[in-house]
Amino acid sequence: MAEYLASIFGTEKDKVNCSFYFKIGACRHGDRCSRLHNKPTFSQTIVLLNLYRNPQNTAQSANGSHSLVSDVEVQEHYDDFFEEVFTEVEQKYGEIEEMNICDNLGDHLVGNVYVKFRREEDAERALVELNNRWFNGQAIHAELSPVTDFRESCCRQYEMGECNRGGFCNFMHLKPISSALRRQLYGRGRNRQVGAKHHSPKRFSDRHRQNRDGRRRSRSPRHRHGRF
Repeated sequence: MAEYLASIFGTEKDKVNCSFYFKIGACRHGDRCSRLHNKPTFSQTIVLLNLYRNPQNTAQSANGSHSLVSDVEVQEHYDDFFEEVFTEVEQKYGEIEEMNICDNLGDHLVGNVYVKFRREEDAERALVELNNRWFNGQAIHAELSPVTDFRESCCRQYEMGECNRGGFCNFMHLKPISSALRRQLYGRGRNRQVGAKHHSPKRFSDRHRQNRDGRRRSRSPRHRHGRF
């Protein structure tokens, strides 16, 4: 019996543990889920909840109507965000094996940034320190994630441009970075190149700096963001 339970752990046949949380580190039912969310006590991967905001989903003009943001502008904005987060996290906390960002619209996945470190100790240190930092004026909320194999987490139909569930798909829609940035961040000699081309203003800050101004903000992702 024990061998059988072990073999179905985290699968659809497992009636006790949530397979979605096991695969993607998030579940659309949240705390209302009828199955257990087994949060890891150690992991190579941390998730920064609801950190990325796609300008195509948030841009509004002065009269409240949505303004148009081109695909080129969105890619530039995304690459800039990706590079800054990757650079800051790797330089301060340790080598990143893989970083992925969700382009989903569901509350449990929207803007989630998954950072997989080479070492679990680096992930633990990043978790502690990032939960005391801010990015672009919002408090960072980081958690350890059970996700270590993103091939099992991502939506294959999205990768082929065929997902008919759109942004509300329950599997990760992992937004790709440009090929030039991928070579820069993951290529040979990466430690010399990381951050070399980044020129935008730094958006990371320590929490005590924000608190000195009296601007204390809720750390609840749902309260801060809602949906895009």
